[in-house]
Amino acid sequence: MQDFTAARGPDTPDELWLLEHPPVFTLGQAGRREHLLRDIGVPVVAIDRGGQVTYHGPGQAVVYVLLDLRRRGYGVKELVRRLEQAVLDLLAAHGVIGSRLDGAPGVYVAQADGRLAKIAALGLRVRNGCTYHGLALNVDLDLAPFMAINPCGHAGMAVTRLKDLGVGLDVETAGLALVRHLRALL
Repeated sequence: MQDFTAARGPDTPDELWLLEHPPVFTLGQAGRREHLLRDIGVPVVAIDRGGQVTYHGPGQAVVYVLLDLRRRGYGVKELVRRLEQAVLDLLAAHGVIGSRLDGAPGVYVAQADGRLAKIAALGLRVRNGCTYHGLALNVDLDLAPFMAINPCGHAGMAVTRLKDLGVGLDVETAGLALVRHLRALL
């Protein structure tokens, strides 16, 4: 992502990269080590996106968003809104109501007890008007590693996945559907 962004010219096409990560905790630029609550044998990688700590692993659809914002004519706040909206649209297509939370980028769903649980995390980096990193949608990943961190720097934040909401998509199908929603909004 860094090399692609550094080599971009004014005519370089924008790209969306869909992938799954092996188990890893990523610590963003604002990340504080105290949000890593215990060592569970998962590597911790400091990265250059915004935000705190999150977990990535198999069963999570990750979309890296490599866009030239200058060419698109909108800024980071609008991009974040559009990324969140793509997830909200995907959820709605499967009968799930998602929401945004002021001051905490990402997408959330209400649990039976009324508490919100995060289903999609978001973290970006902008360099010379171009973005990289992106968003991660929890499809059918092991949620246990989230218990070893304060997700996105929020102590006790609940995390959920599509599987627990009755959405029976595998990670590839969910990722491709998310990319379709993103393409419609970006």
